[in-house]
Amino acid sequence: MPQGTLYIVSAPSGAGKTSLLKVIRSELANLKVAVSHTTRDPRPGEVNGEHYHFVPKQEFDKIEENGDFLEHARVFDNFYGTSKQAVSGQLDIGNSVVLEIDWQGAQQARKIYPQATTIFILPPSVKELENRLRARGQDSDEVIQARMDQAQREISHYHEYQYLIINDDLNEAMQALTNVFLRPEKFLPPSRDKLNRLLSEIS
Repeated sequence: MPQGTLYIVSAPSGAGKTSLLKVIRSELANLKVAVSHTTRDPRPGEVNGEHYHFVPKQEFDKIEENGDFLEHARVFDNFYGTSKQAVSGQLDIGNSVVLEIDWQGAQQARKIYPQATTIFILPPSVKELENRLRARGQDSDEVIQARMDQAQREISHYHEYQYLIINDDLNEAMQALTNVFLRPEKFLPPSRDKLNRLLSEIS
């Protein structure tokens, strides 16, 4: 049986990664999303085992010490990690797997799976990213500012990914992501002008 494909998808918080992948998952039956472990508290509506495995720091540290994470990273004051076994088990039976991880985790995962397909989802502008974070109504001004600072650091790693998608228009971004998964030969990269405008805001 041929092994499935590993997809690594990264994006700054608020770029729309989760919404885009939710649609993709509904269309592709053999596409699985690796559920990461995290030490942070669940947000409203998040379900343990579905969105994340919410674990105490002590349990997270034990998994890390045993070498059972494919990748792991600290983001703000929380820790995130993806189980090696959960990923390899799905790939070995022919399912494709999506890792929703940041650039730090992506670098680690590529060392084990250099053949992985990597995708980075970008916001149309820094201002729009801030608007989306504020529209969530979940975070204080201080947390939003921290997320914005983190986002600019994350965006600076865009060149490490094979496919770039600017989530300006949701339907267009969805089509671009669908092409990566189903018709990569039809994928059109974002215009150089759009990309340069965004990058000029973080330089």
